[in-house]
Amino acid sequence: MNAAVSFFNPTGQTRVLPGFGLSLGYTLIYLSLMVLLPLAAVFIQTTTLTWAEFWAIVTAPRVVATYKLSFGAALGAAAINVVFGLMLAWSLVRYSFPGKKLVDALIDLPFALPTAVAGISLSALWAGNGWLGGLLEPFGIKVAFTPLGVLVALIFIGVPFVVRTVQPVLEDLETELEEAATSLGAHRRQTFTRVLLPVLMPALLTGFALAFARGVGEYGSVIFIAGNIPMISEITPLIIITKLEQYDESGATAVAVVMLLFSFMMLLAINLLQAWSGKRTGRNR
Repeated sequence: MNAAVSFFNPTGQTRVLPGFGLSLGYTLIYLSLMVLLPLAAVFIQTTTLTWAEFWAIVTAPRVVATYKLSFGAALGAAAINVVFGLMLAWSLVRYSFPGKKLVDALIDLPFALPTAVAGISLSALWAGNGWLGGLLEPFGIKVAFTPLGVLVALIFIGVPFVVRTVQPVLEDLETELEEAATSLGAHRRQTFTRVLLPVLMPALLTGFALAFARGVGEYGSVIFIAGNIPMISEITPLIIITKLEQYDESGATAVAVVMLLFSFMMLLAINLLQAWSGKRTGRNR
């Protein structure tokens, strides 16, 4: 009996889950039913279109305009979140102040808040008669129902990705590194750019990629503040919904395939960045 146990489990550790074959079978079945089959259905639906029809749909001027807005706003929001997310993470890790735990909890609010509630709240806040929008309206700056509103919504939902990615790295970063750099005559800027930033860069890039990927496919928090004006403030997920409402399933799946392929590339980039971050910080075991 002991020989059999040592053969199937050489480490001698007790396994809670069933054996490798059974666990792998459950994993593959679950993955196929929940992920692979729905994704395969999207690609199969597009086979009803010829290549010329597919290309005409995904390159239509209105659709291309949504690509530019969705990808451009997601890129801009992720870049802004990298800067201010780093500041938030730095403040939470390096300083003590009244209400610190409350601020730390509020960082995760975009994760827990329903996206529709976030969209309605942002619209009411940044509209021309809102608290913040009313202050900008006299200067001719309109946020709600413009592409700028899309950017604001994507910044809101992307902040936690950067903060929660950078925060653990900062917590593990020893302050002796900064003290050593200071003792050697380095200024604060030199200490940050030459000592801290190289260590934080993998985590910053990972947070950027996660925020960017989330922003590209965001729908609920954007449609209320975007205004959904064709060729101006219309996002790609809304185009897909619009085509489905018009019973144009082939057209909707064609646009969805483009978004899906881009998401695959983003996931690959995220995994590579996370692996690189793990190697740089010593977390990859």
